[in-house]
Amino acid sequence: MTAAITGLQTRRIRTGGFGTSYVEAGSGARALLLLHGSGPGVSALANWNHNIPALADNFHVVAPDIVGYGDTERPRDIIYSLRVWTDHVWAFLDALGLQQVAIVGNSLGGRIALEMAHDAPERVERMVLMGSPGLGMFQTEGLTALRAYDPSPENMEALLKEYFAVDKSIITRELVERRYAASQEPGAHEAYRLMFFDPRHRGNELGVTEEQVRATRTRTLVIHGREDRVVPKEVGWTMANTLPNADLHMFAHCGHWTQIERSGHFNAVVTTFLQEA
Repeated sequence: MTAAITGLQTRRIRTGGFGTSYVEAGSGARALLLLHGSGPGVSALANWNHNIPALADNFHVVAPDIVGYGDTERPRDIIYSLRVWTDHVWAFLDALGLQQVAIVGNSLGGRIALEMAHDAPERVERMVLMGSPGLGMFQTEGLTALRAYDPSPENMEALLKEYFAVDKSIITRELVERRYAASQEPGAHEAYRLMFFDPRHRGNELGVTEEQVRATRTRTLVIHGREDRVVPKEVGWTMANTLPNADLHMFAHCGHWTQIERSGHFNAVVTTFLQEA
């Protein structure tokens, strides 16, 4: 998998007592942090494999498997929550010695990015919130289906085709098999169920107040698919209208996976935004 992307390296680093898996590419002077979403079988590479080569032309790209996902270790005593996920990403950046980054966050990754910009705005140069939950978010049919996923190739295919993409042709057999296999890795589905169904965990508590959004002055690009069935486009509009320094790019004929379904255009829009004066 990694060999198909020239210059990409899969690495592991210690972050606060456990090992974090991440991918790294590019050698630009500016660091770009990519944060994946929360779907079953997700990982940094699965989420960003259409984007890393293009973005690495201009940036030093790092993309971790957020704790609970991918190949990052899953501590037995961890209690999943937005705070835990955010602190994990901070620990990851500290372990790499990265004091300031631009961030592109997909869905859950976007919500983490927003929290980071609130925590330490001086460390977040710019951010892109893509299909990210925010003000006005509610439990959609797509989000319910995402959380209810029961591992099987058939269920993975149905989930991806029904809720992630408008263009069904991008949901190939290879993609389905890869995501299904990842969702079946030891401990993966157990962690996924804990995050969102065990009352001790807080994976569903991703709300944000209008006060926090208005106080976030980081230069931001909100990206949304017009046909997103997981996070409604109205959430993207509301966030762009409330964040003090935000632009909005809405992709037509596109679902929750703008970075895959419209990868070429996505890469160009993100690169232009991150490089503009």
